[in-house]
Amino acid sequence: MDSNQSMRLLSAWIGQIGDLGLNLLWRFIHIVVSLWYIVSGIFEAIESYAITLGLNKKYGSIDLEKLRCLAVVVDIEAAQDVANVVELLQWLTTIGVKQVGLFDSQGLLKKSKDLILETVPGSMLLEEIEKDVAPDGKRIALEFISSSDNKEAVMKAANILLQRYLKSSHPEDDKGEDFFTESHLNDALRVVGENVHVPDLLLVYGPIRSHLGFPAWRLRYTEIVHMGTLKYMRYGSLLKAIHKFTGVHQNYGKSLISHYFICSSHTHSLDTKVSTSELDGVTFLPFESQIFTPNVSTYEFD
Repeated sequence: MDSNQSMRLLSAWIGQIGDLGLNLLWRFIHIVVSLWYIVSGIFEAIESYAITLGLNKKYGSIDLEKLRCLAVVVDIEAAQDVANVVELLQWLTTIGVKQVGLFDSQGLLKKSKDLILETVPGSMLLEEIEKDVAPDGKRIALEFISSSDNKEAVMKAANILLQRYLKSSHPEDDKGEDFFTESHLNDALRVVGENVHVPDLLLVYGPIRSHLGFPAWRLRYTEIVHMGTLKYMRYGSLLKAIHKFTGVHQNYGKSLISHYFICSSHTHSLDTKVSTSELDGVTFLPFESQIFTPNVSTYEFD
C-alpha cells in the first residue's frame, strides 16, 4: 500500500509539473506572438507615414494601366460610417484610380450613394459615364454593389448557357470535351442586359480575412488584399497595396465553365423550356455556388 500510494503521489506530482510547464509554454508563446504583432504594427505604421509624407521615393509614381477596376469591400459596421468611405474615395481619386466598385452585403452604401456622389469631387455613377459620349478623364466612376445584385441576371444567363448546351451537344458523341468559356458567360450576361465589371484588385476593410460576401462569380482574376478595419485605414498602406499590385506579374490560367450550371429554387419563374428527359446527366448546383472557380491570389496588408 505504501509503495502504491507513493507511486500515485509521484504520478500526480509529475502531472502537476507537466500542466504547469504547458501553461507557462502557452503563455510564453502568447507573449511572443503578441509582441510580434505589436512590433509589426508599429513598423507598418511608421512605413505608412513615411509613404504618406513622400519620404519613400519608391511609391512616388504608380502605373495604373493594370488597375482598370478596383473594388472596395467593407463590413456592415464600417458601411454605416459614410465619412470614412468618402475619405477613402478621395484618397483613391488623388492616387488616380478611375473606376471603383463599393460593396457591402446589405447594400448600405448603395442607399447612401447620393450623399457619397455629392461629397466626393469628380465622382459619377459608372453607368452614367458609360453613356457619356465624351467622358471626362479626370472623373472617378463609382459602382455600388450588394450581395443581392445581378442574381436574376446570373440565373437567366445560366439558363441561356444551359439551353445552348442542350441544343448543341450530342450525348452519344460527348466525351467530356465540351465546355463554356468566360467569353460565353459574358455574352450571355450581355444578352440579359448586364455589363459586368470584374475587379482587378479587391481591397477588404473588415475585422476578418474574408471577401465578406462579394459575389464570387465576379472574382475571376482578382488580387485580394486585407487592409484591416476601415476605422484605422492609412493612406500610405493604401498606396503601398496598389503599388504592389501594379508591380506583380500575373500568369492567367484558362477559366472555364464545365457542365455545371447555377440554378435556384426560383428557376421555374424564368420560363425555361427544357424537358426533364433533356436534363439527364446535367448537374445543378445551388445558386450561391460560383459558376466557375476564380483564379484568385490573396495577400494581406494590415
